[in-house]
Amino acid sequence: MLGLLKKVIGDTDKKHLKKLEKLLDEIESYKDDLSKLSDEGFRQKTEDFKQRYQNGEKLEEMLAEAYAVVREGSTRALGMTHFRVQLLGGIVLHRGDIAEMKTGEGKTLVGTLPVYLNALTGKGVHVVTVNEYLARRDAEEMGKLFNFLGLTVGLNVSGMSKEEKREAYAADVTYGTNNEFGFDYLRDNMVTYKEQMVQRPLHFAIVDEVDSILIDEARTPLIISGSANRTTELYTAANSFIRMLKDEEDYTYDEKTKNVQLTDEGVSKAERVFNIDNLFDSEHVQLNHHINQALKAHKVMVKDEDYVVDDGEVAIVDQFTGRLMKGRRYSDGLHQAIEAKEALEIKRESMTLASITFQNYFRMYQKLAGMTGTAKTEEEEFRNIYGMNVYSVPTNEPVIREDRPDLIYKTMDGKFKAIIEKIHELYEKGQPVLVGTVNVDTSELISNMLKKKRVPHNVLNAKNHEREAEIIENAGQPKAVTIATNMAGRGTDIKLGEGVKELGGLFVLGTERHESRRIDNQLRGRSGRQGDPGRSQFYLSLEDTLMRRFGSDNMSKMMGRMGMDEDQPLESKLITRAVEQAQKRVEGNNFDARKQLLQYDDVMREQRDIIYEQRMEVLEAENLRPVVEKMLESTVERQVSLYTPETEVPEDWNLQGIVDYINATVLSENEITLRELDGLEPEEMVEEIMEKVTEDYNRREEEFTAETMREFERVILLRTVDSKWTSHIDQMDQLRQGIHLRAYGQNDPLREYKFEGFEMFEQMIATIEEEVSRYVMKAQIQSNLERKQVAEGKAVHQSSNETSKESKRKTPFTKGQTIGRNDPCPCGSGKKYKQCHGR
Repeated sequence: MLGLLKKVIGDTDKKHLKKLEKLLDEIESYKDDLSKLSDEGFRQKTEDFKQRYQNGEKLEEMLAEAYAVVREGSTRALGMTHFRVQLLGGIVLHRGDIAEMKTGEGKTLVGTLPVYLNALTGKGVHVVTVNEYLARRDAEEMGKLFNFLGLTVGLNVSGMSKEEKREAYAADVTYGTNNEFGFDYLRDNMVTYKEQMVQRPLHFAIVDEVDSILIDEARTPLIISGSANRTTELYTAANSFIRMLKDEEDYTYDEKTKNVQLTDEGVSKAERVFNIDNLFDSEHVQLNHHINQALKAHKVMVKDEDYVVDDGEVAIVDQFTGRLMKGRRYSDGLHQAIEAKEALEIKRESMTLASITFQNYFRMYQKLAGMTGTAKTEEEEFRNIYGMNVYSVPTNEPVIREDRPDLIYKTMDGKFKAIIEKIHELYEKGQPVLVGTVNVDTSELISNMLKKKRVPHNVLNAKNHEREAEIIENAGQPKAVTIATNMAGRGTDIKLGEGVKELGGLFVLGTERHESRRIDNQLRGRSGRQGDPGRSQFYLSLEDTLMRRFGSDNMSKMMGRMGMDEDQPLESKLITRAVEQAQKRVEGNNFDARKQLLQYDDVMREQRDIIYEQRMEVLEAENLRPVVEKMLESTVERQVSLYTPETEVPEDWNLQGIVDYINATVLSENEITLRELDGLEPEEMVEEIMEKVTEDYNRREEEFTAETMREFERVILLRTVDSKWTSHIDQMDQLRQGIHLRAYGQNDPLREYKFEGFEMFEQMIATIEEEVSRYVMKAQIQSNLERKQVAEGKAVHQSSNETSKESKRKTPFTKGQTIGRNDPCPCGSGKKYKQCHGR
């Protein structure tokens, strides 16, 4: 049945791509005419295309001729001519889909076709890569072609100034990493002047290694954070306490769910150690949280697998690529708990200032496309979340790599012995071998075993990624032995050295199965490029994580009954299929996790869109007085309705409450009196109050000049919106952390999150309106007005925040602050408040 389904899916792809044959013929028909053009003629062609687009011709109508121009231009500028299958991939990308193309099929060159066509609009095209090395390489190499064709190319990497970034984004084609594009979007929505923004509206993006960026990294949002003022003492205390606990007696740990929690005995121990009556009392929420995070740091987070200690700092290891995620931090105090565990300096927790998931960032582009060697297994997710179909583009030469069935060993020791023997055998023969590992630990273990065997080799893992491209490029030379974590130099081709084809090509040896089939396929795909020979085989043991999690007990008993020892492998397609079923289950769980993250982030997205849109209005509008007046009226209406509820008769209305609030917030003391409101309907009260507010507003404007007042309104609005929004993000984050507990009360956590999140957002809007009203009507206006960001943030990617210096801003003193009439006035005059600003 499965085979039939694969055939149907494969046939659908073939039929779709077959329809494009005519278009390919049309592209090739321009060849002779274009070959006669001068170099200058190609730049003229670009100008003609741009003009045709401005005159209303659609890109699709120009596709064949434009692609032919790129193809001929590439032959001249780069000495590379696109194959028909590459033209096919280019058409798939232009139409906003994903081209699945095997390793070594020249995806970078394929991307030049839709990039050129879509750049003709003048709206900018972003080419997104997984790391800065690839962004620089592609911008430089493909930049030669685009410059030859008369287009400008920009490079967007970390550490650039705003001016450099603005210039990069202004180019026709901009290369950069997913993190940098996302962070620039967030930073642009934190600026205080429109001129400080660097991005243009998001038009078209082509994502290289699309599965890595839109799937593997989709579970961890991009976050810009500032430091929070929280003590670090509790981390140390919790860490010391955890070290006293005994496994099973004081806590339980479930390896499958990675869930760890205190037993009743553990809870009693905590209460004795911290000298408290009840650990679950509301006053001990913070202590309970710290104990849980310390427990997680000690029992769930494994050194050299989940993180490494590098230069006295905890660096997270990306489980998908094996790279160190420098600068990224676990959130919610987990990073500090690990720092305490490793006896390192504990850095202060941080506060989220802005955040977005890759899913929501990339869905903002008008058009999105992607390319990778492995995407078919995740086609459903791409279609559901991004609206992109996946098309498998045929290889230029047939793949002749031999993928052998897995070898399964009873124990890990038996497996590693066999791996070392195999590597030694291949080394002696001269055949290059790429050894793929799931984590840093395994790569170092194999390296140490090979040293004892005196087999020269290169190790490519999170601790040694600077020479990544160089190591991978040489991995196909005779006698080369390369050990690499899962990244295996994505985006860099392994070319075979002299005589290697005759030896059987590159041998890819997997040391265990990853929980995602796609990542195993990527590893296999490093061998057998462009019709080269090659082999791949995975060595597994029943003690591997994946095998342990998915019922290897029966298999172990079966191997025992057959009398197999640890050095004797079992080669069975049945077991390989069982492993793949286990992988599918994990993939399903991961998809659900990403889907859930997106559903929660969609709540934030709606709110973020409203705030960012309002912010843009504040930056662009010349006169913000109408906006402020609406806020004033809204604030007045809210308070009047609060003190004059429809359920009460007018005699019971609390008019004194209205008078006190209005005089303290938007008018001067005694400016509105009880007598003036008595006998009026609520609507009439609002009118009466707003008349006086308008008079005061006009008086302030005359006193300070219209120009000063306009800038003052802008400063107040920006600062208030930003401070309330960052606080709201943090509160939403805290709400999200505990919302799953609602499921115990038979409530849907997502629905509860939406409902409470909406209420919190409404409350935030009300607070913004009230604070802006108070400041605009009451604050002392300084002549040297300056817009400042609420906090200087640091960019991190992970549900992880990083400490940073928070720039504190001077706040204008307002009469609206709650100060006792006999207290010293906060302006510093030395007088009592009632005799100074309280008059």
